[in-house]
Amino acid sequence: MPDAPIYRLRDFDYALPTELIAQTPAATRAGSRLLHVAGTEIADRAFADLPALLAPGDLLVFNDTRVIRSRLRGRRETGGRVELLLERVVAPDEAWMQLSASHPPKAGGRVLLDGGATAVVLERDARFFRLRFDADVPLDAYLERHGEVPLPPYITRAPETADSERYQTVYARHPGAVAAPTAGLHFDYAMLDSLRERGVAFAYVTLHVGAGTFQPVETEDLTRHRMHSERFVIPVATTEAIAAARNAARAVVAVGTTSLRALESAATPEGLRAGTAETTLFITPGFRFQVVDRLLTNFHLPRSTLLMLVSAFAGVAPIRAAYTHAIRERYRFFSYGDAMLLEPGPKRGAA
Repeated sequence: MPDAPIYRLRDFDYALPTELIAQTPAATRAGSRLLHVAGTEIADRAFADLPALLAPGDLLVFNDTRVIRSRLRGRRETGGRVELLLERVVAPDEAWMQLSASHPPKAGGRVLLDGGATAVVLERDARFFRLRFDADVPLDAYLERHGEVPLPPYITRAPETADSERYQTVYARHPGAVAAPTAGLHFDYAMLDSLRERGVAFAYVTLHVGAGTFQPVETEDLTRHRMHSERFVIPVATTEAIAAARNAARAVVAVGTTSLRALESAATPEGLRAGTAETTLFITPGFRFQVVDRLLTNFHLPRSTLLMLVSAFAGVAPIRAAYTHAIRERYRFFSYGDAMLLEPGPKRGAA
């Protein structure tokens, strides 16, 4: 049996015309396009076609995290501008955050914020800073009052009022994410109703997407890359729904890479484990999927861990062909862009 190919960072690069990066959402949530990829078969569809592509009894697993206003702007005591992006809250007045400044403060340094608040640097770990906040309300309330919607860095315009609603899934319930699980942005209430009428079942996980999701892979040797840690919760009801789908020979369809990572992180030889846990799972070609049968996702950045994940799921060659097709057909890319429905590749990730 031949050895599995060894992939490097350069294998997940592609050239994307800048104008294909969606700067705004589609006119309606379900108004996007849908590229259906099944091995060498590629079909241009509309997202409205999704119910017809699923069978009664199939199970959609959504990530019901809710995006919080996690971007803050401040200044150093010397006057330099500082931008903060939440990674995770660790206490009512402490958080790990990304900090952008021309001269980042050292431990003990202060950042002056709106409303008379301050943040003191406690420690640093690579790109992330642990900060203690002094404000007149707890940190979560301060963020809601003074924070901005954390649009991804490739959306170059300033956040608008509409982003507070459109950069959030309609089923978001549990606050904590600093980036939206974007595959879910395509669903509106009418689509959810259509899926229910089709007999499709729903289940939920919660994975709070951290700021590290935008961090680049910086080593050609993928075995040296370390994923940021993200917390997730899988309810007992979800493990039971997946077991029922398995028993009925129905497909488990992950809505987004975050749902997939949570499910595959909780897989054990005895079945799916319910509860709260942390994941640093890095999925690359050759990974053996144990839970997810089909994946609904958006288009992902070049050289990103998410592009590696979908290549592992659908196959490296099918994903390369699909992205070439999508660029030629002028699909819209990334968070506010179009969607893909992926079928598993040969041996789940073989080239």
